[in-house]
Amino acid sequence: MRISAKGRYAMAALISMAQQYNNGENITVISISEKLGISKIYLEQVFSLLKKAEIVSSEKGAQGGYQLTRPPSQITALDVLEAVETSLFDQAQETVSKKAPDIEETLRLSVFNLLDKNIRQTLSTITIEDLVKETEKHKENNAIMFYI
Repeated sequence: MRISAKGRYAMAALISMAQQYNNGENITVISISEKLGISKIYLEQVFSLLKKAEIVSSEKGAQGGYQLTRPPSQITALDVLEAVETSLFDQAQETVSKKAPDIEETLRLSVFNLLDKNIRQTLSTITIEDLVKETEKHKENNAIMFYI
């Protein structure tokens, strides 16, 4: 399974937004772009897809920006990736269907469909809130301690 830059950027942007979820302020694409070092233009495309999937909402104007539409504990990695990845669970291409349909059916049912099911199940258990908590752990582990 390969997640595109769009999927990785969407996940990173939502973790960043979720870190500020409780302050109730709108978050601009520019602020996320600067914080994460991601192209503003590319992020705008990502946010367009997230808005279409109703994961974020937007407000225009001087105080405008984006907000999560529901708490980070209710947004899963699956929600995010399905919103931005167009071919996340595309049907596997046929391998030997013309000469060996029995082998083709075995591959589809016992490997590819099973793999898709397990990936979907795993992604549906990981929430943005879980990822924020994990991010905080890494932030603590990477903090530099100064002793005087």
